[in-house]
Amino acid sequence: MLIVTSHISLPEDELEESFIRASGPGGQNVNKVATAVQLRFDAANTHALAEPVRARLIALAGSRATSDGVIVIDARSHRSQERNRADARERLAELVRQALHVPRKRRPTRPTKASKERRVTGKKHRGSIKQGRGRVSTD
Repeated sequence: MLIVTSHISLPEDELEESFIRASGPGGQNVNKVATAVQLRFDAANTHALAEPVRARLIALAGSRATSDGVIVIDARSHRSQERNRADARERLAELVRQALHVPRKRRPTRPTKASKERRVTGKKHRGSIKQGRGRVSTD
């Protein structure tokens, strides 16, 4: 059970972990032990999250989500399998926490009369400065 918040947790049977060999430094350990973790979570078909949360989660995941709605998280920054596993689970939990936040609807506003006047005054002032840059007449 992956606890996301005090009210929401993801069941263990919906999380699929596979361990693969990590690239990079680590000496002989990197050639022998599969320390990198690939965590897969089927966000499109989970019953632990509401429909709007699922949609936001898949959108937030971006390239980490497949076309079927499965979120794939790779963790290979640590040298031990257990730390990579904990890192992948925490990153998934943080992604779900972000998806739980409902963005506020934008209310379109109009510029005030004073701000319009300031804009026009500034433009006129700038225009008069540029007007004074013309050729000097020899009259």
